[in-house]
Amino acid sequence: MLYQYQEFQKALLQPLTAWAQATAKTFVNPSNPLSLLPSAARIAAGYELLYRLGKEYEKPEFKIKNVMAHGKNVAINEFTVVDKPFCKLIRFKRFSDDVEVIKKLKDDPVVLIVAPLSGHHSTLLRDTVRTLLQNHKVYITDWVDARLVPLEDGVFHLDDYVHYVQDFIRAIGAKNLNLVSVCQPTVPVLAAVSLMASNGEVTPRTMTMMGGPIDARKSPTMVNSTATNKSYEWFENNVVYTVPPPHPGAGRRVYPGFLQHTGFVAMNPDRHLQSHWDYFQNLVKGDKGDAQAHIEFYDEYNAVLDMDAAYYLETIKTVFQDFSLPTGKWMVGGKLVKPQDITGTALLTVEGELDDISGSGQTRAAHTLCKNIPTNKKEHYEAKGAGHYGIFSGRRWREMVYPEICQFIRKHAIKGSKAVAARPVAKKPAVKTAKRTVAKKAVAKKNA
Repeated sequence: MLYQYQEFQKALLQPLTAWAQATAKTFVNPSNPLSLLPSAARIAAGYELLYRLGKEYEKPEFKIKNVMAHGKNVAINEFTVVDKPFCKLIRFKRFSDDVEVIKKLKDDPVVLIVAPLSGHHSTLLRDTVRTLLQNHKVYITDWVDARLVPLEDGVFHLDDYVHYVQDFIRAIGAKNLNLVSVCQPTVPVLAAVSLMASNGEVTPRTMTMMGGPIDARKSPTMVNSTATNKSYEWFENNVVYTVPPPHPGAGRRVYPGFLQHTGFVAMNPDRHLQSHWDYFQNLVKGDKGDAQAHIEFYDEYNAVLDMDAAYYLETIKTVFQDFSLPTGKWMVGGKLVKPQDITGTALLTVEGELDDISGSGQTRAAHTLCKNIPTNKKEHYEAKGAGHYGIFSGRRWREMVYPEICQFIRKHAIKGSKAVAARPVAKKPAVKTAKRTVAKKAVAKKNA
């Protein structure tokens, strides 16, 4: 009934939010006498905030139409390459009429960004995509809201996630592919590559794993504690609901997006309250820049999707309760996941110093599991001052993390490729802020 209650509440609020939006516009319209009242700006700001708090947030678009690549402005065409029931593989193809730029674009490395399936849409990685497009051919996984997937398409399991990643790798071609996984997908991505290596298949050139729970036992955060302090049955009985009509996925058991959003906000309620108050004040002062920044952030943050219950519950148990990957007990499709079988794929792990979602050491644990990757193909980077979102979005991502990833990918590109000579566009900070592995220092010294 909770899902139905939420749907009823949403329908009830729709007229109120529409009225609040219209009223806000009324008090700022210069042709309306009400806008001349001394308190007009404050009244308009109040109604605008009410509208933002009550409105329904749809899935955002990437809206990446062009980027600067190799010193030129190039056009971007976004299209679907592979269309599966629960996920679409999207490519952002770059176009230019400059012959020299076209040659450079063709030589750029190929990157597959595996986006999280943990509540938000893949557009949360918009900044990640836009930045990588400067020097890379970019694909991304775009996960589908489970409430939109008809029951006849079956149930989505954690094993299916792993198989989806493998299918996408094969569709693009593993030989020249570089994987970038952000947060939650680091675990299934490592499983996907491990199983491919065990099967004797060609594996991607590199794997970059950012802020993910490879070993959630290390430096547990509030997210980890919530998963370990409650039983599997508790999650099944308290956060799983059935999608009601008229949604296409009616009858499907899901972990609803609105419950996830409540959890997101509950982690930092004071921060969100302050953010909304600042937005109100900016509207009153007429500070359009900061107000627009708030709108853009919450348009993304408040847009959530439902996750299939099977996938969600299996992730809780496998990753956060049984720690099946680091303990060597994870079976996918009847086959044991063995990261030690990976030998030809270079590994870079990235962590944020202030990450409160994936604690320190959780992602770096991949180095221990992938023990047969040569030392000169393994690197670790810690972004000083960066929280969870800071390692893939914002200034620290663009200035600190991205140059490291760009350099790492080119370092391990196919020998003789023109792409090896390319350099990242983003500048590194003047002061070195990263903690590197001893192995990376040794290699750097040898190549100097």
